[in-house]
Amino acid sequence: MTQARDIMTTDVVSARAETSTRDVARMLLQNGISAVPVVDPAGAPIGMVSEGDLISRSEAAWAARRDWWLALLAEGTGLHPEFLASMRAPQIARDVMVAPVVTVTESTDAHEIARLLTEHRIKRVPVLRDGKVVGIVSRADLLRAMASDRPAAERDDAGPRRR
Repeated sequence: MTQARDIMTTDVVSARAETSTRDVARMLLQNGISAVPVVDPAGAPIGMVSEGDLISRSEAAWAARRDWWLALLAEGTGLHPEFLASMRAPQIARDVMVAPVVTVTESTDAHEIARLLTEHRIKRVPVLRDGKVVGIVSRADLLRAMASDRPAAERDDAGPRRR
């Protein structure tokens, strides 16, 4: 039975809640990944930020949504410039992260991981040991395991992957 520990990526790049969205975007590009877990100071996951979370929160989209509801709020009167300035696009990971995070342990079966990804409509899950992120299992990791014609213990590439 293939478990998370057999197929997970172990060189996990993560962000803190206060990391700027610009820095998160740089992390994704520099590491060739599409998402990062957001972790608290102890290393426990508190959210996930993906390319989609960053792109869908673009300044133009944010401004359009902001302007629509502010027009309703103002009811024909002008809003104070300082208030308008405070309504800018999200700037840190906490503002765009998806939470709560669906996680698994190192011993979670690959079939259960596939079920979780499907059920929650997500593309990856952090793998935890003692409440801290020690790996990530993505859909691609599951596909590699499925495509292998030998059990993980017999493969040359068996064991955790590193990026």
